Amino acid sequence: MWHVIGQDRALELLRRSLDNGRLAHAYLFTGPPHVGKMTLAVNLAQALNCEKENRPCGECQPCLRTAAGNHPDVQIIGRPSGADAGDGGSKKEIGIAQIRELQHSAALQPYEGKYRAYIIDGAEYLNEESANCLLKTLEEPPPTVLFILLAVQENRLLPTIVSRCQRVELFPLPASVIEKALVAHWQAAPEKARLLSRLCRGGIGWAVSALRDESLLEARSQNLDRLLELTGASLQQRFSFAASLAAQYGKNRNAVEETLNLWLEWWRDVLLVREDCSQFVTNIDREAGLRSYAECYDLIDIRGFMEAVRAALQQLEQNANSRLVLEVLMLNIPARNERSIEVHKR
Repeated sequence: MWHVIGQDRALELLRRSLDNGRLAHAYLFTGPPHVGKMTLAVNLAQALNCEKENRPCGECQPCLRTAAGNHPDVQIIGRPSGADAGDGGSKKEIGIAQIRELQHSAALQPYEGKYRAYIIDGAEYLNEESANCLLKTLEEPPPTVLFILLAVQENRLLPTIVSRCQRVELFPLPASVIEKALVAHWQAAPEKARLLSRLCRGGIGWAVSALRDESLLEARSQNLDRLLELTGASLQQRFSFAASLAAQYGKNRNAVEETLNLWLEWWRDVLLVREDCSQFVTNIDREAGLRSYAECYDLIDIRGFMEAVRAALQQLEQNANSRLVLEVLMLNIPARNERSIEVHKR
């Protein structure tokens, strides 16, 4: 039983390859965070050694053991503990020792199944040495081994590695699909399902996690509050925030990028409200605040700051000086339209 929701094109490709006995020796599952890359990889690993005709059945011992993470022929390789492997986290890398261990075990026959499967979570975090080491294995793969690489930012992978994998792209899901799935499969309350389906940006995995763990929503709300405080902060306070964010970027670049995307998302919502398109906003739990901002900022300023955030994200991706980039962004925070504020107060 495949547990991935809404990725019909990817599922059809893998089902057809399984039925025809023509699986590639290596796959690259790519797509935004939380769209189901790991779920799909585990399902494919189950299907390799499934004992039933309709693979993966999800009920035989190989399927159950793979799902539980204790099948001897299925291994997940990720970054060291302390890094949120796969969809974000620190700069910790997948090192050469991990790949050499993979090479050694891949040369052995499967312990109890038909195939060995190696899932490399966060493959873009292979360092240069480990990437070149993996490349040698991909060039001459053992016949009973399947490699599944998962990556959010595939442009960080060696082109030679990408060329030796069959690429399978997973896409963000529409909010309506996620909302229905949360209610049907996870028994979410309708209002909660509606909120999470908007906030997750098409990543159903985040929505399910937030449904189970309220602290994720609380952390997101607190982060957004800190960003909104900057619109009324002094230049000194803004620069202090930029310095702390730059320091964090050195340790956890994806968390900083997530913060900027959260900010961009807020101003997008303000723009939508300003243009009378409130039905499309993401932050549906903050509609009053969005209306207030829409009244206090000119349209040109909203658009201008959105472009400034996008530019900052692009410059950070190009390894520009993070503190300088973030300080410039602080200078671009638009001033409130005081006349609009007075009218709003009345």
